[in-house]
Amino acid sequence: MMYVKTKVLQSDIHGLGLFADEFIPKGTILWKFTPGFDQKFTQTEIDTLPERAQKYLKFYAYLSKKSNKHIFPVDDGKYFNHSDDPNSKSAHFDDEEEVVTRAIKDIQKGEEITDNYNLFEEKSPDSLPEDY
Repeated sequence: MMYVKTKVLQSDIHGLGLFADEFIPKGTILWKFTPGFDQKFTQTEIDTLPERAQKYLKFYAYLSKKSNKHIFPVDDGKYFNHSDDPNSKSAHFDDEEEVVTRAIKDIQKGEEITDNYNLFEEKSPDSLPEDY
């Protein structure tokens, strides 16, 4: 679930992106997996869904290094774009079910919020489909 105010806008990085709609100080929690709101799927569960739903999840969910399940942020958290020089960082903690994403720099209102997918996701950004 997103913990800060954001907007989804056209991104210079790829398609749509997540943009700060308020000033976000370094260290602020931006997103974290919220059971009962965000969703987790096994590959078997995804395989039973209609093809359109499978493609949607392939595009917007990520494969967690912690649980080896596909994590689907229900809200705008699915619009983080990858960057090798991100302004946020997703990390696993023993007392959290999945990643917690924090700002690692001050993020200005209107700035795109980015993350390094390689730190928490089993697949690389290169394996993402062009569209769904």
